[in-house]
Amino acid sequence: MEQHRTRPPHNGTRRPAPGAPLPAQARGERQPAAPRRPPPPVVQTLRRFPNPRLTGLGGGLFCAGLMCALGFLVSLLFGSSLTVYGVLFVPVSVLTAVWMRRGDLLTAPIIVPIAFAAGLVPVADSSGGTSGRLMGLFTALATQAGWLYAGTLAAGIIALVRRIRLVRSRSR
Repeated sequence: MEQHRTRPPHNGTRRPAPGAPLPAQARGERQPAAPRRPPPPVVQTLRRFPNPRLTGLGGGLFCAGLMCALGFLVSLLFGSSLTVYGVLFVPVSVLTAVWMRRGDLLTAPIIVPIAFAAGLVPVADSSGGTSGRLMGLFTALATQAGWLYAGTLAAGIIALVRRIRLVRSRSR
């Protein structure tokens, strides 16, 4: 009976000749790491920005305070333009969601609409006393619902993505 020799599959590497020195990898030595490229300028610029971590209360105070300040600023500079106020609301809601602590992430989509309404008080039409001010506030909330939904949706998506990443990292 004839015996057949089986050869191991060829994986592209060659065995060193007998008596030849082994490569550094085969001897168990680490090869020097290739020099790392510096990060792009955009990443370097973003790393310079502050990275605070806000609690639920701190996030609410930050968002409401900033929206009230922006409301007063819009009323002074732009004549109570609701569109400008809405455009400024979206980045504030994104910042609030990004800067929230991991444990308080799910409060961001709740805080943001409250801050929108709080900052809307100086911008809304205020003719006719208390009832006129309330009517102006409700009208502004109704007409600017698109900006309110956009900012709340942005904060909710950011909080949800961050929460999913947190849960996945904990499960590993």
